[in-house]
Amino acid sequence: MTVNNAKSLSSSKRHEILEDMRDRQVDLLVIGGGITGAGIALDAASRGLRVALVEMQDFAAGTSSRSTKLVHGGLRYLKQFEIGVVAEVGKERAIVYENGPHVTTPEWMLLPLYTGGTFGKFSTSIGLRVYDFLAGVKRGERRSMLSAKETHKREPLLKKEGLKGGGYYVEYRTDDARLTIEVMKKAREYGALAVNYARVDSLTYDTAGQLTGAKVRDVIDGKEYEVLATKVVNATGPWVDELRELDGSKSGKTLRLTKGVHLVFDQSRFPLQQAVYFDTPDGRMVFAIPRAGKAYFGTTDTNYQGEIDRPRVTKEDRAYLLKAANFMFPDLKLEDSDIESSWAGLRPLIHQEGKDPSEISRRDEIFHAPSGLISIAGGKLTGYRKMAESIVDDVVKRLADEGAKSGVGACRTKEMPISGGDVGGSDNYSRFVMGKKQVGILKGFPAEDAEAMAKFYGSNVDSLFALMDGEKEQQWAERHGLPLAIAAELRYAMDEEMAVKPQDFLVRRSGWMFFNMASVRKWGDPVIAAMAERGGWSEDQRQEYADEIDRLIADAVEA
Repeated sequence: MTVNNAKSLSSSKRHEILEDMRDRQVDLLVIGGGITGAGIALDAASRGLRVALVEMQDFAAGTSSRSTKLVHGGLRYLKQFEIGVVAEVGKERAIVYENGPHVTTPEWMLLPLYTGGTFGKFSTSIGLRVYDFLAGVKRGERRSMLSAKETHKREPLLKKEGLKGGGYYVEYRTDDARLTIEVMKKAREYGALAVNYARVDSLTYDTAGQLTGAKVRDVIDGKEYEVLATKVVNATGPWVDELRELDGSKSGKTLRLTKGVHLVFDQSRFPLQQAVYFDTPDGRMVFAIPRAGKAYFGTTDTNYQGEIDRPRVTKEDRAYLLKAANFMFPDLKLEDSDIESSWAGLRPLIHQEGKDPSEISRRDEIFHAPSGLISIAGGKLTGYRKMAESIVDDVVKRLADEGAKSGVGACRTKEMPISGGDVGGSDNYSRFVMGKKQVGILKGFPAEDAEAMAKFYGSNVDSLFALMDGEKEQQWAERHGLPLAIAAELRYAMDEEMAVKPQDFLVRRSGWMFFNMASVRKWGDPVIAAMAERGGWSEDQRQEYADEIDRLIADAVEA
């Protein structure tokens, strides 16, 4: 059965997509469904390659939903004289924003300067000017220097003692998981075959020892599929070395995993007005960022050797960040009980002997194995599109050299809106939202919900509005006590974003687990019941998924 013309990422189509992967050889198999894998799939598919992508967890379940959620220009790398990194990611963030203004937005960042701190006023002024130049910052977003009074006015919570002034510059805030899924959906529009919960059990080879594909197991029902591929890319993030080991090619440079932790507070307890980037007493740099009635704070940067699929926030992590928060915002006197949620993520960095975690370069690196396996590691969220371009350029050249495929064009993604990004550009985004808000109201959605949905889903919002038109759909929502907007978002997540399990919706499609724990607690059970009915789950399956949610809540709120 083929679904080449069915361009949705529906959870009900997973088997059909896997069968399509099995039935016809692909030009490129991408292993890994984070932002790097999604970017590669989009770049390759948009150039006309036949692409398959498999992810053993949910899309973005690893590092790509657990970052600081900034598409930022890498100011910290200027301190390490990584000029190339600053120049590349600084320019790239504007492209990411323009192609998806519904998932990325400019965020003015305040860099307070203190007596005895890492940054001096003169060096910061020069540094930010160089940063603006390297990053190609638009005139209206270029840095300014503030007096101590102006700095404190912008963020009254800052400690006053020793404050000399501040730098004021633009970063870009994003929803990392949403960015990943929107890129994945765009890849699907171009025909890429992408499936979550599909684990590579083994790699396959010809008699000369050259890689020919992989045996892939559906984690949900246990069925195995053999996928034949001319080229295979390992984009598994923290698991890159594990796949290289499976291939027998783990040699030379290896990964060094570091853990980053973030804490979330309600604005009633941490009434942050302004995003702040500051240095802690031990010299680390930390972000405090307001978002949707919350304030989140991080990150740590420590070596990690535990379970890759379930990094945990420890008491030591929480204590470190609370100490840092109370150092910079002393009047708050934040305590452990004030933490509403938290997350831990892993950075797959290239090992550099003798360097502390914070000093390790964030540059990406490509490894070529004798078997033909191509692996990519390192890199940053901001640079995902350029990383994808480099990998696909490499793949295209090798396909041509081997006579397997020729005439494939150059990268097309620089000015390509991602799924939901067809809003008329960033300048038209606000007008687009207001127009769609009125459409939503006419469809029966409360005004506040209609506006929020238009902001969140961009040009896909009409699909959500239409999902609840029928009487059957409305009865489904009513039967489970779901408000119209939540029912529409849940249906869309299942039908268009391959949400298979409740955690896919509650953590990554909606972001509730991190920034709206109250909704997880209030709507978690109705969401599970509604998904169980549509998915035809057994009682055991339903209980298993409910238990998963309980564990994730515990991970988020306890240490």
